[in-house]
Amino acid sequence: MDWDVLDFAVFAAMLLGVVVIFTLAKRKADNTAYRFAVGVALTAAFILIWVNGAVGIIGDANNDANMMFFGVLAVGIIGAIIARFQPHGMARALYATALAQTAVAVIALIAGLGSTGPIWPKDILVLTGFFVALWLLSAWLFRNAAREQHSAGAEPKG
Repeated sequence: MDWDVLDFAVFAAMLLGVVVIFTLAKRKADNTAYRFAVGVALTAAFILIWVNGAVGIIGDANNDANMMFFGVLAVGIIGAIIARFQPHGMARALYATALAQTAVAVIALIAGLGSTGPIWPKDILVLTGFFVALWLLSAWLFRNAAREQHSAGAEPKG
């Protein structure tokens, strides 16, 4: 891969976005599980965008079917907004994101999208498993954060 100025600029903008979002999340919650959950979700989103843009997941980077992965990210973003970034709702949003990731793979496999690739369908299956594992790990961490938040709120004051 031969990087040009635009590639470096996009990478820098993505990295800056991750740092800004993580910093905001860090200020929002002092809960360690919440912070790790945000970190895992941001890492998954960053890698998904980068891999998809650099080489593509379904076939090569020029395959229009790869645009479906932006739908996966949209599910997570919209879910997070609906949840108001609260841990219990964030867990649900990340479960939905994992389901959306799986749905894209199922659609690609049933439709034979990217089937001309040298390692099809292994590439789709392995990468889907990787991303689903990250989304589910983040959801699990958010659930733990919600439990910690709930038990901390149940403690007597004074």
